[in-house]
Amino acid sequence: MAGIAGIAQPGQSELVNQMLDRMAHRGPDWRAVREEDGVTFGALGLDIQTQDLDALKSNGLVRDRAGRGRFAQAQANSNGFALKRDALGVRPLYYGWTSEGALCFASEVKGLLAATRDVHEMPPGHTFDGARLSRNSEIAVQPSDMDAPEVMARELRRRLERSVQARIGDGNVGAWLSGGIDSSALAALARPLVSALHTFAAGLPGAPDLEFARLAADFIRSEHHERVVQPEEIPAVLPEAIHALESFDALLVRSSVMNYLAAESASDYVPAVFSGEGGDELFAGYEYLKELPPAGLPEELIDIVNRLHNTALQRVDRCSSAFGMVAYVGFLDSEVVEYALKIPAGLKIRNGVEKWVLREAMKDALPGPILRRPKVKFWQGAGVEDFLEKYADEKVSDADFERERGLPDGSRLNSKEELLYYRIFREYFGEFDDLSWMGRTKRTQAS
Repeated sequence: MAGIAGIAQPGQSELVNQMLDRMAHRGPDWRAVREEDGVTFGALGLDIQTQDLDALKSNGLVRDRAGRGRFAQAQANSNGFALKRDALGVRPLYYGWTSEGALCFASEVKGLLAATRDVHEMPPGHTFDGARLSRNSEIAVQPSDMDAPEVMARELRRRLERSVQARIGDGNVGAWLSGGIDSSALAALARPLVSALHTFAAGLPGAPDLEFARLAADFIRSEHHERVVQPEEIPAVLPEAIHALESFDALLVRSSVMNYLAAESASDYVPAVFSGEGGDELFAGYEYLKELPPAGLPEELIDIVNRLHNTALQRVDRCSSAFGMVAYVGFLDSEVVEYALKIPAGLKIRNGVEKWVLREAMKDALPGPILRRPKVKFWQGAGVEDFLEKYADEKVSDADFERERGLPDGSRLNSKEELLYYRIFREYFGEFDDLSWMGRTKRTQAS
């Protein structure tokens, strides 16, 4: 299934269908609504997911999946009703209560708003029965393995290969390609497993990502699709991207614009794509991490991994789902995550080089310029940062910013750019007295 919704109340098929209508893009190929043990369930799916219908028909289970071990689900039986989400929150899930006091849930806020404005994000790694929230899994610091560096690099490569293999399906899958080590690694590992691999990149004219993505695509011999976006196109795309994203966080929206357009391009060719999300968090890709003492690095990486669910993973999910696709985050396979957390800090940042162990693991599969390319934030590599800052400055005056930056929930907007995005967000979703369901990018990470 690619999207789920429901109400813990019988006879709610009409309302559940309205919830599904608002996020029909997630699964345009089929829809199912069913009552089971006093719960009205709804599901949306793709043609590549028809086997999921059996679970709904046989045991009152709806599960939104993105590869093994990565899911959000709801299930009812004679013992009660429960929501559950995987430890990383790769797939989204929100819940609330209707005016009649019935628990309701949906994969997107848009869907939930058909039933309630009482919005809560289902925490990753938890189960919720409507009364009690309990943890069922978590991501935590692991004792470091002390094998030789080359041994650890080989084992990492083996696990990444298994992750890609598990998600390749019938081979009808592509890859987003920015030309960084993360997306390039997954594309390189997928290429030998399929007869043809479609790769996709988007950016402004002259953007570094376009050049490096082209280099990676030529090296692995993928069928590469490049979308060169003119600056004047961006203002028209912003409302679409923000509506899909369900956020006004400035750094998240910046990253989403080109991701959204790359997803649109990909949807013409494949129903699923690989995304390199998670590589920076697992292997210390951010520049500020180099300033931390090695002893403090594991805890910081756990912190930023645990923040992915409503920031970067939300971007990946919403951009792909907006065009009826599934994005597979190969780095966040449970076997890869388990091993990555055991790799010593000194192999993640070595001699000032971030993600050293990943580069070592992929050294025979990618060209030198890709292996040596330093981390570039997505919006910088795609070339949108300067344009969006200037555009916001033209649209929002200093006086407007000071007057409007305070929000009903008591928080404050960080910049004119964020106010511009909030205005668009508000048009679609209205105002919220509680925005705790919406993730905010960790500022030190993106500064």
